[in-house]
Amino acid sequence: MGHQGSRSERRISSVFLGIVAVMAVTGWAVWTQYATSTGLAVFLFVTSAWIVSLCLHEYAHARTALHSGDLSVGAKGYLTLNPLKYTHALLSIVLPVLFVIMGGLGLPGGAVYIERGRIQGRWKHSFISAAGPLTNVAFAVVCTAPFWLDALDGVPTAFRYALAFLALLQVSAAILNFLPVPGLDGYGIIEPWLSYGVRRQVEPLAPFGLIAVFALLWIPEVNVFFFDVVYDVLSALGVENRESGCGYALYRFWQDTGVACAVPSN
Repeated sequence: MGHQGSRSERRISSVFLGIVAVMAVTGWAVWTQYATSTGLAVFLFVTSAWIVSLCLHEYAHARTALHSGDLSVGAKGYLTLNPLKYTHALLSIVLPVLFVIMGGLGLPGGAVYIERGRIQGRWKHSFISAAGPLTNVAFAVVCTAPFWLDALDGVPTAFRYALAFLALLQVSAAILNFLPVPGLDGYGIIEPWLSYGVRRQVEPLAPFGLIAVFALLWIPEVNVFFFDVVYDVLSALGVENRESGCGYALYRFWQDTGVACAVPSN
C-alpha cells in the first residue's frame, strides 16, 4: 500500500503535462510560422516554457530534499510537478509570470516548504537550496545550445529570438536566486554555515528579501548593472544582445518596443 502511495505521489500531474503540451504546440507554431501572429505564438511558447522551468526549479528543491531525508515532500504533492501544489502558488507561478510580462525579468518565485528539521548535515541543506537555481542554469545551457554549438543553420529567426529571450529569463533568474539575500536560495546555501545567533537575527527579514531585490532593480543604475551582467553571461553563451532584445520585442507583441527585428513572414 505504501509503495502505491509513493508511486502516486511521484506521478507527473496532468496540469504539468498540459503546460508542456502548450509549450510543444506553440514552439512548433513559432518554428513553422504556422500561427497568424508570430508574436502571440512566441508569447505563449516563452510563457509556457518559463512556467515549465519554474516547476522544474521547485521540483529540484523537493527531489533533493526527499533524498536528504524529508519524506514529507511526496505527500505535499511537490514531486508531481503540479504548480498548483506549491505552498505559495501566487509567489511561485503568478508573480514570476507577471514580472516576465511587465519587464522581461526572470524573477524567482516562492518555494516549496521543506521540513528542514528532518534533514541532517549542512551540505545537504546547502544543496537543497542550490538545486533550484542550478535547474535555471541547466535550462539556460539547453536554450543557448544552438548558439554556442554554432548550430543555428536552419533554425527559424523567430524561434532563435524566442530561445534567446527565454535564455535571458533563465540567466536572470539564476543570478537573482544565487544572491545571498534572506528569502532567496543564495541565502539558503550559506545559512547552514552561519552561527545560530546570526540566523535568528536574519530570519524575520526573509519575507522581505525578494521585495528588497525587486525595489533595488527599480533603481536605474542597479538595473543597468544587473542587465550588463546578464548580457555578459549570454554573450559568453553565444547570444547577442540584439537577439534577446528581439525575442522580448516579439514576446510583447501588443506593444511597440522600439526594437527593429526582421522576422520573415510565412
